[in-house]
Formats: sequence, structure tokens, C-alpha cells
Amino acid sequence: MRWKGRRGSSNIDDRRSRGRGGGSRRRVRTGGGLGLTGILVVVGIAWLTGVNPLTLLAQLDGGQGGFETSSYQDGQSRSTADDETAEFVSVILADTENTWGDIFREGGGTYPEPTLVLFSGSVSSACGFASSATGPFYCGADSKLYIDLSFYQQLAAQLNAPGDFAQAYVLAHEVGHHIQNVLGILPEFHKAKRSLSKAEGNALSVRVELQADCFAGIWAHYAARQRGFVEDGDIEEALNAASRIGDDTLQRQAQGYVVPESFNHGTSAQRARWFRRGFEAGTLQACDTFNADRL
Repeated sequence: MRWKGRRGSSNIDDRRSRGRGGGSRRRVRTGGGLGLTGILVVVGIAWLTGVNPLTLLAQLDGGQGGFETSSYQDGQSRSTADDETAEFVSVILADTENTWGDIFREGGGTYPEPTLVLFSGSVSSACGFASSATGPFYCGADSKLYIDLSFYQQLAAQLNAPGDFAQAYVLAHEVGHHIQNVLGILPEFHKAKRSLSKAEGNALSVRVELQADCFAGIWAHYAARQRGFVEDGDIEEALNAASRIGDDTLQRQAQGYVVPESFNHGTSAQRARWFRRGFEAGTLQACDTFNADRL
């Protein structure tokens, strides 16, 4: 990706310095109002709700314990690479703001931009306390995305999904959950899940996660249209990342076998398929995971 020199988002809450002997650097701009009456969501999904990110996204390791994570120690400064990664995610967030802002305006609404929280080690959110082992997550209660940038090292080294577009896909997926929250899908799912069995809840969660992958593909669809932004091989990086974090792949790596009824994000093939579907179609209507016969 040729991302340098592009606009960064002002919706960044950088908490990486907290608890390490220094103050935090904080830049926050709140998003606009809802006003989504003109937006047409995929037919038949209004009854759905969203995932609890602290429960579901923690399954990035297949439910077999946490990733090894790194955090800054007292008196230790962030590296140039860390700050460059922070700049990168700010640029990607800004581009998602552009994409979804345009889509919402075309539907007669206003896109309420989320805030991205950068943290190191652990963080407190409106959804509860989380460590880096949780992985990147979205909290619908405060409309914020959370990420410890060390996750990207794990994505490349432990999950064999290197590349800047792979990193962008991860962030775009979390933004996809924000879109679901704004459209009312996540809140409705929280209510519906309370009456479901664990297996039924997991199955529904898979559809929620695959839709977020599809929404990430929509962003990639628009990003690829920009001159000089997306390079050859970038989409393949995202597809590789999607496949590397499938439930079946992660469980097989962690324990040598898979337990399909425990899946709550989707298989590698499903995640790549729905990202590609969003990328090729570029529309919300293409992302109806809830009425699809084949995931």
C-alpha cells in the first residue's frame, strides 16, 4: 500500500503511555449523529444482534489460551516502527471514514465515526477490562475500536499473515462491527443470543463475523479504486490473513483437531469467501450472511 503522505484520522485515542511513567497522548473527535433512515440494510437481518467483542474476539487464538504479547516497561520508549504503525492505522481508519461516510450519505444518512484506542498490555473499555491476548476488538457500548499494535507482529510471525494490507484488513473488520452496531445488528443480536443455546449462539456469531469480513471487503473495494493506494498483491494479503484466522485453522494449530460446533468466527474458507464477496460487489446487500444458504 502507498499510504504515506495521506490524511490520518483525528479519531485516535493513544493510551500506550499510560502506566509507564508518562502521560498519554490523546486526540479524539466525536462522530456525527445517526440519521440512518435512508440506509437500506440487508433484508431480513434487523432482528440480529452483535457479538460481545470481549467474548468472541478473544477466540482469535481458537479458545486455547492467549497469544504471547509484548508491552512497554517503565522508562522504555516506543520504537520508530511502533509510531509508524500507529500512523499507518490512523491513515487506514481515515480511509474507512471516507468510504463509509460516502456510503451513508448516498443512503441519506450520516456516518458516526468510531474512535480507535491504541493501548499496550491491557485496557479498560465500556465492555470491560481486556488484555492484549484478547486481540483487536470493537466495543459497541462506547463505539470504540481497540488494538495493541503488537498484535500485528503476531499476525505476521505466528499466524503467517504479513503485509500492510493484512493489517488494514484487521482494522477494517473491526470497523465492520461498528457498522453493524450503527445499523442495529449488534444490539439485536445481544438480545437474541440470550435465548439461544451455546451452539446456536456460536452459529449466529459466525454469521455476524462473516458479515464484518464482508464489510471489510466493501472498504477494500473502494480503496482499490483510488489511484496509487492499493498495490499488486495487497488483496491477496487480506485474503491470506482472513484464511489464517479462521476457526478451523487456529484450532488445528493449537490442538491438532477442530471442533466445528465451537466455531464463532467462521472457517478459513468462509472468511476469505465473504471478504472477497464484499470486495467484488462493494454493496451492503451483498453481505447478507444471515439469509445465505451457503456460508
